[in-house]
Amino acid sequence: MSKVYHGSIEVVENPEIRQPNRSLDYGHGFYATTSYAQAKKLTERRMKDKGVPVGYVNVYELDDEAVKRMKFLKFENPTEEWVDFVMKNRTMRDFTHDYDIVYGPVANDNVYTQFTLYEGGIISMPTLIQELKTYKLVDQYLFHTEKSLLAIAFIEAKEIKL
Repeated sequence: MSKVYHGSIEVVENPEIRQPNRSLDYGHGFYATTSYAQAKKLTERRMKDKGVPVGYVNVYELDDEAVKRMKFLKFENPTEEWVDFVMKNRTMRDFTHDYDIVYGPVANDNVYTQFTLYEGGIISMPTLIQELKTYKLVDQYLFHTEKSLLAIAFIEAKEIKL
């Protein structure tokens, strides 16, 4: 068992698979990270965007054995396969995949600038991968199916104030 964190302006005891209003790295679903600091940072950003004084880092227990029984795609580091997967999710409107859970690096705003250069043909795939290796990338889990949500159990919500 390990812990994962989800930053929100709400307590999320019962995670749901939601369709986002924008394209995300690994598609639609419920996102979490193994980094408390990353979840807290995301919470604070959402609090500022929504103008609310309180947010939460929701803490879950991840059942590693349950994950092993699911269709699981894991990217340890930025690779060509990871770039292709993220690009498909972010740029192909009708792209979908059938993985229950996807794990790998976060393509944050800094990283996505490099993706844009790659997509525009300004830098090559090897250059993109080399550039990405210079960033300290935080990880993320996507829980993509209802079945995948069975692998996490709510523990608590830690209150965050600005």
